Amino acid sequence: MLIDHVGAVLFPREWVFRYIGRISFPIFCFLLTQGFIYTRDIRKYMVRLGVFSILSEIPYDLAFHGKLVDLEYQNVFFTLLLGVILMYMLERTKELPLRIFIILLVMTAADILRTDYGYRGILLIALLYLLQEKLWIKTMCGAVWNFVWNGSIQGYGALAMIPIALYNGEPGRKMKYFFYVFYPAHLVVLFLIHRMLF
Repeated sequence: MLIDHVGAVLFPREWVFRYIGRISFPIFCFLLTQGFIYTRDIRKYMVRLGVFSILSEIPYDLAFHGKLVDLEYQNVFFTLLLGVILMYMLERTKELPLRIFIILLVMTAADILRTDYGYRGILLIALLYLLQEKLWIKTMCGAVWNFVWNGSIQGYGALAMIPIALYNGEPGRKMKYFFYVFYPAHLVVLFLIHRMLF
């Protein structure tokens, strides 16, 4: 993600940064589903994502749009928050027609709110969540998802399925707040560097 954003903000003509960065979102979505499955308190999880959605919006707008407030696009925390809401709702129903309706409803909400990755991001979260017990189907669907962007560079994101397939199910080091804070903090730093250089 950092490499992707360095490229987007400081070196927009150097596409290699963006190619590398494409793997970050699928990994975030996978980690989100794991966090949902193993969290002790889903409401606190939602509140945390909601708080950082709001805290990250001004740094996001400054770094990518050069404005203090830009309602045209919302940062990725909004997508992840909607993803957790989606999984929470899916957890409470097993009826297929209702599950399909819920997925379409949340995909529509992401598109209306213009969150980062929009409805496609919600679709990936739904796939990774619903196929969590089917490793090879999950990774194949995740890889295919990266190619449904009509010629976009997101195809490079299919490489994210390699570490996802190799995940051993064990929790890593407890650093969750570092990653929450890192997102808005690195965007502020990139914005300041851009202002100094350009």
